[in-house]
Amino acid sequence: MENLSPHQNIIVRRYKKGKHEDHGGAWKVAMADFALAMMALFLVLWVINSSNEQQLASISGYFQDPLAFEEGKKVPSKYVIDLGGSPSQADNIATSESIDPEKILQADEIESLADAIEQKRLEELKAQIEQRIDASPTLSPFKNQLLLDITTEGLRLQIVDQTNRPMFDPGSAHLKYYSEDILWEMAPMLATLDHRLSITGHTDSSRLGGQRDEEDLNWALSSLRADAARRALMEAGVPKEQIAQVIGMGDTAPLIPDDPSASVNRRIAIVMLNRTSEHNVLERSGTKADVEFINDAPPPPSDARKPVLNKTGSLIERLQQERERVDNSYDNPPNKGEVFW
Repeated sequence: MENLSPHQNIIVRRYKKGKHEDHGGAWKVAMADFALAMMALFLVLWVINSSNEQQLASISGYFQDPLAFEEGKKVPSKYVIDLGGSPSQADNIATSESIDPEKILQADEIESLADAIEQKRLEELKAQIEQRIDASPTLSPFKNQLLLDITTEGLRLQIVDQTNRPMFDPGSAHLKYYSEDILWEMAPMLATLDHRLSITGHTDSSRLGGQRDEEDLNWALSSLRADAARRALMEAGVPKEQIAQVIGMGDTAPLIPDDPSASVNRRIAIVMLNRTSEHNVLERSGTKADVEFINDAPPPPSDARKPVLNKTGSLIERLQQERERVDNSYDNPPNKGEVFW
């Protein structure tokens, strides 16, 4: 039956909340760990405070390497890692199977090894140039005029004269066309090398100019011929910075000392310098720090003694007295019988 009352009933539902359950004993484990750590800390501080330096060193060593101590004494281990599973150290010293300390190269041994390596490279370069000469239709006809050898300066290529095939006209520094072809053929290969070049001109003992040694023109002729070879190489592609020096030797270094007038003594030598020779060439150029000019010398100290010119008995006074004598040999005219002009 329908409720006809003017007031409507209000129903309130209340939910009863339960009490919090206990959190368990996890916090007790954390508290115990913290208390244990604090006890260990205070124990370490007490040990440190009550021990001397020797005891502290022993304790530190034990904790770093427990197996290295037996009955309070340190017994170094041979290996960095013990194969039994426990780590051990032996004063941080490890034995290398690949490097023998007794075989470490010294400075002179390194220098000798570098020279041997460079010598090997020059030998390989010599073989390459010889193959290039054999394979070149321009160079192969002149094989008997091309000499290759390794000297103390480096790899030397010499282009020598033949009686019927000279490189230059007699007394001239103008290259023959075939001599220029040889240089043009060699230039591209020389330009690719890491070696700097030394170009030297040589003549035979045939005298040019006057009879006196100071009038011999072979010095100038050999220099001009070396410079002509340098010019041809640069025109064919050799860069300027690769040219280390251009020298004229005259007839002072004949190829055949027993026959200084032989035609093969007239030659051009192109040396691919090794590192030692290149270093020696570079040392000839001085730096600003190495040069000391006379005008830049420091002035003499203010208390330096000044020379006394007019002092009695000085050298200047004796010379003046000698010159003022009537019979001195400086100003008097010669006797009538002495005619020397």
